[in-house]
Amino acid sequence: MQKLVITGGTPLRGSVVASGAKNAALPLLASALLTDEPVVFENVPELADITTMIHLLEDLGCKVQRNGHRVEIDASAVNSTEANYDLVKTMRASILVLGPLLARFGKAKVSLPGGCSIGARPVDQHIKGMKALGAEISLEHGYVNAASPKLKGAKILTDMVTVTGTENLLMAAVLAEGQTIIENAAREPEIVDLARCLKSMGADISGEGTVTIVVNGVKKLHGTTYSVMADRIEAGSFLVAGIATGGDVTVTHCQPEYLGSVIDKLLEAGAEVITGDDWVRARSLGRTKAVDIRTVPYPGFPTDMQAQFMALDTISEGASHITETIFENRFMHVPELQRLGADINIDGNTATVRGVAKLSGAPLMATDLRASAALVIAALVAEGESTVDRIYHLDRGYEKMEEKLKALGAKIERVNK
Repeated sequence: MQKLVITGGTPLRGSVVASGAKNAALPLLASALLTDEPVVFENVPELADITTMIHLLEDLGCKVQRNGHRVEIDASAVNSTEANYDLVKTMRASILVLGPLLARFGKAKVSLPGGCSIGARPVDQHIKGMKALGAEISLEHGYVNAASPKLKGAKILTDMVTVTGTENLLMAAVLAEGQTIIENAAREPEIVDLARCLKSMGADISGEGTVTIVVNGVKKLHGTTYSVMADRIEAGSFLVAGIATGGDVTVTHCQPEYLGSVIDKLLEAGAEVITGDDWVRARSLGRTKAVDIRTVPYPGFPTDMQAQFMALDTISEGASHITETIFENRFMHVPELQRLGADINIDGNTATVRGVAKLSGAPLMATDLRASAALVIAALVAEGESTVDRIYHLDRGYEKMEEKLKALGAKIERVNK
């Protein structure tokens, strides 16, 4: 087990390169199951969740070669269509192999997923969509069993906006006979990235990035080489860290057009924000002002940035209200922030944060991926030393975060417990 030891009080200054997006890379890796030709992915982040997905693909019979940020997958010799519990339990994104396996092989057996304990993430919309495409589905002993000799295009209206559900249905539909229309589709940039990759493999897709995606099924997909988009959540986290510490941070190799709601809130907090074609610079102009947050699906404010902005609000002037509408358990970082001296009260799905003059270092424990980032940000602000335990959560979604922060001037070390 490892932990981070952080001495706060140093403004972050300099540039940091955005890594590839975890939430884009995971469905992209799963999409390699759709073809018997090699697929090469570049700009793949080196993260625990990526390693889990690669192990899952290897367990299914894929040959995977990984060299730094380059991953080549050959799914020509897949010999299993079962994603077992031992691999799936640690990461909810494992459910993303359901659509590709069903589309290409006509059957799939996938354990119900695990992952962070931030709330229920039902797969009912995945199942509803697969049934609409003609699959027979049963739930037995914790597994989703799906079978269909040949999926057929259909009109699918999801009951709620679901990112992984949209991705799974999109991958299933590309090899289905006829046309599939996915209504109430999620609009996240990661879905656009997946659609672009599938199109480079020969898929016929339109409407990605809107609420209606149209897929005309093709008989076969071919191999491709594709570069994963930049991680907008990582980029936002570093921008918030820079402002919270009173610093000046530039994130390069990113896509500012996908950071609109985050940039708007940084400006509202009183920061100076400048954007270029592939970079964003955020500079502190003094103590920030408290900003209200309400999480909603893209293009609204992302739930994955809620905890980081709460950390910023704890030392901002005034009071703020943070409302979480996506996941019901996503305030588990609040008790840890309170240990640093934060003034936060929770009423249902809304937290009221009253800014304090300073935070004081304390031992902390990460509870989930984005909470980990919030605790690191708060510790960078706090006076004295803080420790953050259970950083395996952090390693699921942030590539070498402490090294990047250290390059910006942070006093942070990873140590063995």
